[in-house]
Amino acid sequence: MKYDLHTHSKYSSDGFLDLEKMVKAALKKGLSGIAITDHNTIKGGLKAKKYETNEFRVIVGSEITTERGEVIGLFLSEDIRSKTFIDIVDDIRAQNGVVVIPHPFDGVRSTAVHPDENDIKFIDHLEVFNSRCILQKYNDKAAKFASAHGLKTIAGSDSHFLNELGKAGIITRSDDIQEAVLKGDFEIFGEKSWPINLGLTWLLKIWRRQVF
Repeated sequence: MKYDLHTHSKYSSDGFLDLEKMVKAALKKGLSGIAITDHNTIKGGLKAKKYETNEFRVIVGSEITTERGEVIGLFLSEDIRSKTFIDIVDDIRAQNGVVVIPHPFDGVRSTAVHPDENDIKFIDHLEVFNSRCILQKYNDKAAKFASAHGLKTIAGSDSHFLNELGKAGIITRSDDIQEAVLKGDFEIFGEKSWPINLGLTWLLKIWRRQVF
């Protein structure tokens, strides 16, 4: 079973995708589920739950802004209100959620966390393949750091458009996706997104600021 564990809907400040269309596109691409990880809200994930079936799982998540960069919480039940990195990690774990550091070491994005040895205890999974990393060296650096420090790894497309959905994620034989993620019982897959998608997201951000 294949899952994309990093996607954005219209409930992200830089997203516009309709939830039902996301689920339909994911099914067409052979996914068994997606994690909707909108920026600073779980609203998209909660609303998408109505499209969940026995064959397709919606994982509620959020990509949360901290003073150091972004942190993803998976399997959330409430919005994270804290602002600091350590408090956000504590809040995710208090919900029995999973702490993921997305696109770490990405030198292009100002939202990337650059973890060091002192951060290992705060990380459940390090995203070692993000389809939107323009330079592969950032994914490679994440994988090297995870290997050196015994961290579990994970992947996601970071999709903001339907053409990106399912470009990266995990494959597992487990019927329990939450247990599989917690144990790291999966394999990673991934391919790069088109660079133009990042430019389109930047334009979308500007448009939404002007309109809203």
